[in-house]
Amino acid sequence: MLAVNENRLAAAISRLGAEGAFQILARAREIEATGRRVVHMEIGEPDFDTPDHIKKAAIESLSAHDTHYTPSAGIVELRQTIADYATTFRKMKVPYTAANVTVAPGAKPVIWNILSAILNPGDDFIYFDPAYPAYGSASGYLQANVIRIPLLESRNWRMDLDELASRVSDKTKAVVINSPHNPTGGVLLRSDLERIG
Repeated sequence: MLAVNENRLAAAISRLGAEGAFQILARAREIEATGRRVVHMEIGEPDFDTPDHIKKAAIESLSAHDTHYTPSAGIVELRQTIADYATTFRKMKVPYTAANVTVAPGAKPVIWNILSAILNPGDDFIYFDPAYPAYGSASGYLQANVIRIPLLESRNWRMDLDELASRVSDKTKAVVINSPHNPTGGVLLRSDLERIG
């Protein structure tokens, strides 16, 4: 076991926070262990097992030695399939291509990579709260000024665009526009998007 002198830890370690959803998950599992049924709404994990055809395809892929590094943006065929789907789903006049798609192991690495590429200490970062926890934790770690604008059920969880306009300044580096919103499900109207644009 490696002994660590706490005085040798980087100061940045103090800016790391826990993600509340995992704390809630731990508590939910404790409750389940007592025999009570729990509806999980904390980390977004499906409440069903991976379908057999997907497990079989994964096993076949491993057996075919598909175990090496892929291109950093993801397997080209997968990226093209995603691009084709997005083009059809979004009814795009100009189709997406594989070059428009990057595959990642989840939202957190993407959020971290984008925010760490654009935020400097002291930049303003705005998002609507409640929100996916990675926005606040990543921007706080990067020492941005984190500006949380509350979402209200009385507004059907739609963003208050007047408040957004009043919070944007010359120091604003990024604003998260999330619709349908995670976790509330609030949806912006076309007029909202036009005003933001």
